[in-house]
Amino acid sequence: MVLAPPAVQAHPHVWVSVRSQYVFDAGGKIAGIRHSWTFDEMYSAFALQGLGKDGVPVETGLKALAKVNVTQLAEYGYFTLLRVGGRKMAFSGAKDQMITLDDKRNATLHFTLVLKQPIAAKPAAMLKVVDPSYYVAFDFAKKEPVTLTNAPKGCSISMVVPQPLTAAQRMRLEAVAGTNDSPGTDFGILLASSAIAACP
Repeated sequence: MVLAPPAVQAHPHVWVSVRSQYVFDAGGKIAGIRHSWTFDEMYSAFALQGLGKDGVPVETGLKALAKVNVTQLAEYGYFTLLRVGGRKMAFSGAKDQMITLDDKRNATLHFTLVLKQPIAAKPAAMLKVVDPSYYVAFDFAKKEPVTLTNAPKGCSISMVVPQPLTAAQRMRLEAVAGTNDSPGTDFGILLASSAIAACP
């Protein structure tokens, strides 16, 4: 299960349903982001090939797979963009990674990103989960896509959906359908929703 896009890209090759949590510390500041990414059926089947064979327990294989994935995701900033007051926040790394399987063997990767410096959600924090190249299509889940954990009283969360594509942008996307060409290095940003956390 390697999400890193190759040199030649196409749109999109992997679909991911995202649930995320803003994790607050005891002082009421954002300390990290907890992700749960559920991969599409086809990609899950590809990623899980060979698990449980050669005498290696599935649980052991999933643990190793989670570690490899989180390590490799670091090169791409974990496909996670967090801004507070317009400033881009930096992560010190990831922890608590694991992979779970549902009844249909769709894989969900769970991990927590730790901020280098906890920060208050003032005036607001904006979270996007996005692959700018649109090789991976990240979409927030329809039900409870983003939640607040240990947030101070009065904090709220709201979702902002992207503007519809223009005719030119739709043509750009359609032009590369079924090819190994990319619609552009910024195309994923155009389609990414934002999760806004605000605290009084």
